[in-house]
Parts: sequence; C-alpha cells; structure tokens
Amino acid sequence: MDYQNSWDYQVSLFSERVNQKLINRNLPNDQHIYPDNHLLFVEHPHVYTLGKSGNQNNLLIDDGFLKKINATYYHIDRGGDITYHGPGQIVGYPIFDLEQFGMHIKQYVFALEQAIINTLENYGISGERLPGATGVWLEPDTKKVRKISAIGVKASRQVTMHGFAFNVSTDLNYFNYINPCGFQDKGVTSLAKELGKEPDMAEVKMRLKENIVSLF
Repeated sequence: MDYQNSWDYQVSLFSERVNQKLINRNLPNDQHIYPDNHLLFVEHPHVYTLGKSGNQNNLLIDDGFLKKINATYYHIDRGGDITYHGPGQIVGYPIFDLEQFGMHIKQYVFALEQAIINTLENYGISGERLPGATGVWLEPDTKKVRKISAIGVKASRQVTMHGFAFNVSTDLNYFNYINPCGFQDKGVTSLAKELGKEPDMAEVKMRLKENIVSLF
C-alpha cells in the first residue's frame, strides 16, 4: 500500500479511538465505548520517512535521485530520525490504547522490541537492544553492529500510531542513501541476509503476530 494511503488509514483509526476516549470522559463508566485495537501489517513501495525531530541532512540524495530510484519522501509526526520502507519489509502499525494494556510509552516500545527479538529467536538469531537507541540490533557490542528493526511511534491520550519496520527480505541497497536512524557508523541487515536464504513472508508475519499477541 502507498505510504500516504496507509498513513491516512492509520489516522482515521487513531482519531476514532482518541475521540471516543474524549466522549467517554463525559459518560458514566458503565456507558464507556471502547473501539477495537488494531494491528496493521503492510509493505510499502520504496519510501523514506523522517521523524518530527529528525535531521533532513540524513537523507543523502536529492529529489531527482529519489525519482531515479522510484522512491518518495515524507516528513512525518512520529519519533525517531530517518528510515526506509520498501518491499520485503514488514511495517507494523499498532493502533493500541495503552491504558487498556496498563502500559506507558517506554513499556510499549520495549514490548515491540521484544516481539521482534522473540521472532528472530524463532529463526535461531539473537536480537538485542542497544542502549540509547530504539529498535532491534545484532551483535550490538561489536564493530559488526547492525540494525534489523527500526521503531518510531507517536502517542496521544495513550493511543498509539506509527510503529516498527522489520527487514525480512528487504533490498538493503536503499539504506545506502540515508544515515539510517541518524547513525553513520552502524549497518543494517535483514532476516534473509542473516539466514542466507529468503524466508517465507507469510510465516514470518504469522510468527510476528503471535509474538505481539503474547505480549499484549
């Protein structure tokens, strides 16, 4: 799905949830309405997105080159710096009411990271956290440190949108045109690269969904 179309869809679900929470404040507890939580999985055409506090200089190419590589660019309202989305990458957009899960935002990000870590473990790969940086990394304490999943979220009235990107069989060449997440000294990788073969995308999605469900 096109990035703008999926962003608009997220906003519609997010707004429904936030607006209902505002309505609930003026109703007795036994009359509160709770819209469904949603977990969206999508693959995007080639696109670069920059978080609200990101540095545009981390996009290393101009508009002409963007067109040449069939990519688009958006400055958006999530946290984090610049990242890439494209085919072969699972982008997850949870529209969750953290109040229902008894979580604050740091616990939520930790749980998203854990879901990716648990999914990697299903494939015999050890994913880890890197202090001071969100996302999931491989060999974070070595010079081979590389990122396999980026996380950038937004929350209002404890309702979330945006989410994570998990490189499954992504064309990693597209990361050469940015400083991923603002880092110039750390690599990126994919599940396919680490396994030495292309995994079944449907199976990865199923395992990832199950791991998210188990944590929420």
